[in-house]
Amino acid sequence: MTGRIIILLAGLAAAGPVLAQQAAQKPVETVRAAVLRVDVPHLPPISRLDTPPGDLGFAGARLAILDNDTTGRFMGQDFEALEVAATPETAAAEMEKLLAEGVPFIVTLADDATTLALADQAGDKALVLNARARGDTLRGKDCRANVIHAAPSQAMLTDALAQFLMWKKWPNWFLVSGSHPEDIALADAYRRAATKFGAKIVEERTYEDTGGSRRSDSGHVQVQQQMPVFTQRAAEHDVLIAADENGVFAEWLPYETWDARPVAGSAGLVPRSWAPSLEAWGATQFQNRFEKLATRPMREEDYQTWIALRMIGESATRTQSTDPATLKQFMLSDKFEVAGFKGQKLTIRDWDHQLRQPILLATPTVTASVSPQDQYLHQSSALDTLGIDRPETECQF
Repeated sequence: MTGRIIILLAGLAAAGPVLAQQAAQKPVETVRAAVLRVDVPHLPPISRLDTPPGDLGFAGARLAILDNDTTGRFMGQDFEALEVAATPETAAAEMEKLLAEGVPFIVTLADDATTLALADQAGDKALVLNARARGDTLRGKDCRANVIHAAPSQAMLTDALAQFLMWKKWPNWFLVSGSHPEDIALADAYRRAATKFGAKIVEERTYEDTGGSRRSDSGHVQVQQQMPVFTQRAAEHDVLIAADENGVFAEWLPYETWDARPVAGSAGLVPRSWAPSLEAWGATQFQNRFEKLATRPMREEDYQTWIALRMIGESATRTQSTDPATLKQFMLSDKFEVAGFKGQKLTIRDWDHQLRQPILLATPTVTASVSPQDQYLHQSSALDTLGIDRPETECQF
């Protein structure tokens, strides 16, 4: 056996220069992409630890290009991703520049409304890969054929948490939502998840955002007095669910509620596409490579941008082509799959172009669980128990 291994290794070593020579003889073809990040001014986050880094999303793109080039260089393929930071006012102009340059793949990091506007602007000139917007309407009545969603939808995230809470036998929820439209949409997703999995929302309250500074020397003193009063006399519940897309109040809830109950949703136990604490399925090595590159932990926007660009790279490898139309066709076919360090292959739903993926349920320091939970079965893919399934979709391309 030892001799056979030595012979095999020697054969691979001998083949290495041959493969390199063949790659060198092939004309290099470049797959062009861009990452368009639209930054919206926000108040500082509740915690200074949550301040967005300047390379948010872009760092994930850089790792994806390195990963794509690792395989691509043996096939005469080169990958590039332009990095463009814009504001809501300049986003359309930046998109127009990219379209004028003929960039066929554009990863967007933007809110729902801006993502929809950019997709309409791109039309048939480019494939848009949504790496941030979570709105269910973008996968429903406002879906677009030229968009693939690398970011999970709100329905996927809320379903993932609902499955876990029902496995824990915590069916009674106290839902607290913010006053912004995004918060209201997220609360709607939790109501839908409760109905879908048999939970009961025993009471709802709205936390009004009155503006002002979120960070002050006396912040914790005020919260220690305000949050118990705000949550006092709630109906008997197993868990408090926070729907706070704008980061206004949720992080103040753990350990400050009137009743001693766990907090989940936008704080406490949070459903995520990625968490720096994940270690299974090769994630430790993946995290280490990102941290060496970016000198910080990977965030969800980084992961979603990385997977969007890896989808392009995987399609180029599998088709041995750099033609944008060929790559798009393959991505949307039933032959496509991509590895995402989540324990199973990731594929794309043909009815709304959503990337199927497990959802992590994470605290600030550990990954507590991963959904879909084992007891939830599906006739085609357990991942389709998360989010809007084919019979429910309002999407019509």
